[in-house]
Amino acid sequence: MHEEICYLDATELAARVRTGALSPVEITRAYLDRIEALNARLNAFVTLNPAALDEARAAEAAVRRGDRLGPLHGVPVSAKDCFDTAGLRTTRGSRLFADRVPKGDATAVSRLRQAGAVFLGKTNIPEFALSWETDNLVFGRTRNPWNPERIAGGSSGGEAAALAAGLTALGLGSDLGGSVRQPAHCCGVVGLKPTHGRVPLTGHWPDTILRAMHVGPLARTVRDLGLALSVLGGPDGHDPYAVPVPPVTMPEAPASVAGLRVGVSLDGGAAPVDPDVRRIVDAAARRLAALGCHVEPARIPALDERDWNVLTMTLYGAEAGSFLAPIVAGRTADLHPAIQRRLAFTVESLGQYIDALAEWERLRQETAAFFTRHDLLLGPCAPLPAHPHDLVEVSVEGRALPARHVLRATIPWDLTGSPALALSFGWSGDGLPIAVQLVGRHFDEATVLRAALALEASSAVAGRRPAL
Repeated sequence: MHEEICYLDATELAARVRTGALSPVEITRAYLDRIEALNARLNAFVTLNPAALDEARAAEAAVRRGDRLGPLHGVPVSAKDCFDTAGLRTTRGSRLFADRVPKGDATAVSRLRQAGAVFLGKTNIPEFALSWETDNLVFGRTRNPWNPERIAGGSSGGEAAALAAGLTALGLGSDLGGSVRQPAHCCGVVGLKPTHGRVPLTGHWPDTILRAMHVGPLARTVRDLGLALSVLGGPDGHDPYAVPVPPVTMPEAPASVAGLRVGVSLDGGAAPVDPDVRRIVDAAARRLAALGCHVEPARIPALDERDWNVLTMTLYGAEAGSFLAPIVAGRTADLHPAIQRRLAFTVESLGQYIDALAEWERLRQETAAFFTRHDLLLGPCAPLPAHPHDLVEVSVEGRALPARHVLRATIPWDLTGSPALALSFGWSGDGLPIAVQLVGRHFDEATVLRAALALEASSAVAGRRPAL
């Protein structure tokens, strides 16, 4: 029975709590028992909330009193370990912050609580949330539930692994280069990077490169992404990038996508791409065409003509290095090797940095022009399925490439601020999930979610559970 409860989505759990079919205490105990049984294999959760059952009891009492219930009332949720949580350790995946206990909640965490959610705890991240593999010197590595020899992705790898394994109902992630979408791809779940400014960044770390940083949900169903976004969105008065825009309304059932103009890029500017990935993107494109969308090949020149991995090392490397230098302050030996390599990067000149800024603007302008002609861009979420741990290089179609190549399909949409959704849609030849990526125009998450709902109905991954 525990497994059945733990694989109900958040929307269904909330509905059953409201009708009294399930109690928040029953649900929370099921999740805590499953975490106890399985987390040692995965290392997804790193800090549990000791008050989780108390929160569940309070939620249950509210149901009995007939109180007005929030949209996530009684639903167990979690957050990656770079979101502040009042009174609960938040290490940022680093020895430098191993004993840090914040006094307040991040805005996104607070909004989940205000919606009635029961907070289970914190999930694993790479150090400073700045890598595509979830591994650090405080807690170690997170393993992929589909194959423990493969990465769970990063930096929200703990969240994605926990969702795939049925250890949490809804996850809170963040995204600077693909950190919501890439773990969703690796672990066979769904993840949404909302439009930049949709969800406040307050209480999330690192507090740098904020004009490309995003907070967004991970879940097992697309409708849960919509539910979470309705709770998380809106300015908080502290984040200067958060803007007042109307909330997203999720349709009650999959709505028609007929007439949507969909541009398709089989490599998403991330060539070379694994043949299995191209096959899955093509299958999704054919499905959208069968549903009445106007589907055609498309390209954004700036996307195809630049390696945005290289460019963002210039853009992010200069700013992140400057931000982290006084924090590290002589403690380099305490850092994970991946962060040591990251901090060793230097920008050659101010001119190089300014040229990179100009290319960034070009990408934003060409993307805006693309969305005057199209409603959506469909492409890969990553150039290859989840790769083995600790790789410095990956091989794609016989080419040896830096392991950072896994981020090439996601990084551009952090730079443009566009809403982008990862939907696990098919399988690789060796049984690993593969996601497609849907990108939309600014603040049009509704169209992205609508198309994702339509594709989800044909997904070969949706509803599947790893053998744990």
